[in-house]
Amino acid sequence: MYYGYGLFYDPTWILLIPAILLGIWASWKVRSTFNKYSKVTSYSQARACDVAEEILSRNGITNVKIEPTAGSLSDHYDPRTRTLCLSQPVYNSPSIAAIGVAAHECGHALQHASGYVALKVRTAIYPLAAFGSYLLIPLLIGGFIFQWGFLIQIGIILYSFAVFFTLITLPVEFNASRRAIEQLSSGGILHEGEIDGAKKVLNAAALTYVASALTALIWLLRLVLMSRR
Repeated sequence: MYYGYGLFYDPTWILLIPAILLGIWASWKVRSTFNKYSKVTSYSQARACDVAEEILSRNGITNVKIEPTAGSLSDHYDPRTRTLCLSQPVYNSPSIAAIGVAAHECGHALQHASGYVALKVRTAIYPLAAFGSYLLIPLLIGGFIFQWGFLIQIGIILYSFAVFFTLITLPVEFNASRRAIEQLSSGGILHEGEIDGAKKVLNAAALTYVASALTALIWLLRLVLMSRR
């Protein structure tokens, strides 16, 4: 009887509460901070896309495309296609928030160009992580309903790749932000007083990755505890 309800009513759900609260707060923090500094125009009034182009050019990177992408806070760098995608609120904006975000994505391009190990590992493990996340729920449901423990074990093993992906993402994101601030400071793109605003935006964004990693770790712990029961 326990296996029929364990997946949804297991008492280890309580372990997720801190991670859920952190995730809610981190999401609010990143949006409120971005909105605040998106209303502050940089002294240079340079558009975020132009700043990105300048940073890449300054570092000798000529094979990365800069393109607009749909959505809000959907900015990312794709190492497979060498494309730096900036969201609509960022691409043409001269705000401190937009410039900080664009510089952060340039940080990923710089990582790629320099062969940053953590980025290589994250890119390599992504297919396994996505595969594990996709199959986790079907395997758990099948395992609990039919009491086939081997399905649960397979699910845990596959999900471990997704957990590792969230963990390796932390140094990748922190390092990209550090590179971004260095580029904005050394290049004189933002003045000293503006750098603090960019740091706040990037630090708030980093909290979302911390929350994701914590949630993934707790989910893995719950799965292990349930499988042993």
